[in-house]
Amino acid sequence: MDEPSMPTPPARSPGPPAPPIPLAELLASKDLGLRRIAGPADADLLWVHTSEMADPYPYLLGGELLLSAGVLLTDPDRYVARLVEAGAAALGFGVRPVYEAVPEALVQACDRYGLPLLEVPPETPFTTIARAVWRLMAEARHRELRRVTRAQQALATAAARPDPVPAVLHQLATQLSGRAVLLTARGEEVHAAGRRSPPEAAAALTRLARVVARERPGSPASATDAHGDTHLAAYALGGGEGLVLSLATRQRESGDHTVAGIAVVLLSLLAAPHQGADAADRSAALVRLLLGATPAEVAPLLGPDGPWTVIHARRSDGTVPDALTAGALGASLGSALVDAGREDDDDTVRVLLPAIAGDTPPHPGDGEEPGEHGEPGQPPQPPTVPPHPGWTLGVSAPTPLSALATADTRAARALAHAEATRTPLKADAPVTGLAALIPPGQAAAHARALLAPLTPPLADTLRCWLSLHGSWDRTAVALSVHRNTVRQRIGRCAELLDVDLNGMDVRAELWFALRQE
Repeated sequence: MDEPSMPTPPARSPGPPAPPIPLAELLASKDLGLRRIAGPADADLLWVHTSEMADPYPYLLGGELLLSAGVLLTDPDRYVARLVEAGAAALGFGVRPVYEAVPEALVQACDRYGLPLLEVPPETPFTTIARAVWRLMAEARHRELRRVTRAQQALATAAARPDPVPAVLHQLATQLSGRAVLLTARGEEVHAAGRRSPPEAAAALTRLARVVARERPGSPASATDAHGDTHLAAYALGGGEGLVLSLATRQRESGDHTVAGIAVVLLSLLAAPHQGADAADRSAALVRLLLGATPAEVAPLLGPDGPWTVIHARRSDGTVPDALTAGALGASLGSALVDAGREDDDDTVRVLLPAIAGDTPPHPGDGEEPGEHGEPGQPPQPPTVPPHPGWTLGVSAPTPLSALATADTRAARALAHAEATRTPLKADAPVTGLAALIPPGQAAAHARALLAPLTPPLADTLRCWLSLHGSWDRTAVALSVHRNTVRQRIGRCAELLDVDLNGMDVRAELWFALRQE
């Protein structure tokens, strides 16, 4: 008989938020009475699933321990082939009441296709096996969290040493039992720690680092590869100088990516002061701003007078980000200028994105003609900020240094709009079209006169309501108030302004005025 062709398992779906469970750990649970009777001894279990279908392939994600009593088992060879094709990790076959023993044809098929086969005794319910797997997963998850916590503490301690960058690399290499290298965009070694890799693996690591080095738009933030039995990974550091953290390890354990992410944040912050005088000047300028200097006084240190972009971000799951999480977001955006939270709004992260090559010029100042900073018909455009999984972002339009306070307000409004509309990112659009033809000074004066009767809360409510096309519910979500409160405020706005807010002309004029603030 010809040997069966081995089906290729599909790419696995993302597993549960816990490390996989080795099959050996489940077999070691003596109270279950499980016995491996066919197939290899090694397998990683991600799920437990029970099915009595003749072909459960459509309902498998990959990585399952499939439990069955063989109610509809008619063709063991095809049955096992389909399980392997679906990516199942192992098969548990319960004896009785359908079969007195595991069918020999099923045993032979599992051996042929390399699928571990477990015999489940009659006294062991399938539910008991599922509970045992979930218990083992919970224990593995706790071990992983303890390991990551210990690594985080060790890396933070290393970052506080007199020579922090080499210390963090040394600690990272120790935690991952591998080699950690800080490389430039050209592949030049800045610092390294851990055992040396073979020359071929080191060359592959350098090539991988060039993939993520931020010398061109669109470069990925991280990349992985393998060279023989060595696992390779590269992570771009924030700061705009193309520094890359590269890792080479012999094994890839659960939690390694999290530990590496912590190191990326720390190294991004630690390496920034050493990347040239520009970074040091900007840090000094920010300190002077905090100490009361005016934007005009520190503008020469911060660099060109724009454009600068303010980003407001909140976690999509409602959790409050810590400093490391906020720093990771800033690093992925390419900026170390991160505010991880304020006393009156501790769940919002603010990122100040400095001018980069390709940004557009600032808005015209008061009294300037629209074309003074560029060719007519080429107004400033919102920056290219991609959505970030797990975050909701509000992005201001590019703005000069003197208008950062306004950009901060606009970013906050954009974030509220994104949350109300359940979109991952909302960019505040710059003034364009007909509105750009009106000198900013005149537009601001008109807005102040028109909106003078409104208090700031009423103006904010009207602005939000208009931006959401008059939706009471979405406005309530954005402002975190009851929809009846929104109705009362909008009614009050109509009374104070003496206008009919159902008119399109009225709405357009008010929207133009509110956009000037």
